[in-house]
Amino acid sequence: MKILGIDLGGTNVRVGLVENDKLVSVESKPIKSAGSEAEVLNDIYDLIEKFTHNDIAGIGVGVPSVLDPVKGIVYDVQNIPAWKEVHLKDLLQKKFNIPVYINNDANCFAAGEKFFGKGKNFNNIVGLIMGTGFGAGLIINGKLYSGANCGAGEFGMIPYKDSILEDYCCGQFFQKQYSTSGKDISRFAEDGNTDALNIFSEFGYHVGEGIKLILYSVDPEIIILGGSVSKSFKFFERAMWKSIEGFAYTKTKENIKIVVSETENIAILGAAALYLDAGKE
Repeated sequence: MKILGIDLGGTNVRVGLVENDKLVSVESKPIKSAGSEAEVLNDIYDLIEKFTHNDIAGIGVGVPSVLDPVKGIVYDVQNIPAWKEVHLKDLLQKKFNIPVYINNDANCFAAGEKFFGKGKNFNNIVGLIMGTGFGAGLIINGKLYSGANCGAGEFGMIPYKDSILEDYCCGQFFQKQYSTSGKDISRFAEDGNTDALNIFSEFGYHVGEGIKLILYSVDPEIIILGGSVSKSFKFFERAMWKSIEGFAYTKTKENIKIVVSETENIAILGAAALYLDAGKE
């Protein structure tokens, strides 16, 4: 079976051919971020057409925006100002006569880990992205759960301390609290800098508090971390677990697994996984 996964990123659109659970080919091109709705669509069409001779069973698309996953309508796409309301599913299905599934990037991440990554052996998964934000995709009883308005898993928006969790549990923490980047702090931590290591310990405490909220809300078997900040996991892991020690339910603390994604090209694979999640294997 052959599936196309489309990652509509911030600067590029990438289309990958997934065959027998393997990503076998990728085509990409820069997004005309200042272009019209039609210009960006034509770029996507051009990439898809490179693969349509492959007898494609389905197309999955991951987008960094608010959307209606049932109707496949995307709204206010980041970095593409012209995309205010695009009926992407209908447009793609009409042009290529192939089933199309669309969801946001966090949900694609979770689906990708379920079908291609560290979530393969689990039915209740949180794919938690820690980059510029703190948001998650949820797999519940083996199926992707987006919520009524595709808003499930937006844990970063929950009130926390003087603000919201997102200000303390992603890259924004380093900028807002220390006027620097997580990348710089990570580099100093690699060199054994005590201040940097202490900053990561502080960060890990907040992440642990955020994960406790997730455990109370969703009670998953595994939490899979992704995003740029997850690459520094070794620096905040201990403080995170220390924070989680305060969780009320002992069995949950004993059973929960928290790991970092190692799946290459997860954005493309996650988009392709939308087709598999729909039960079209």
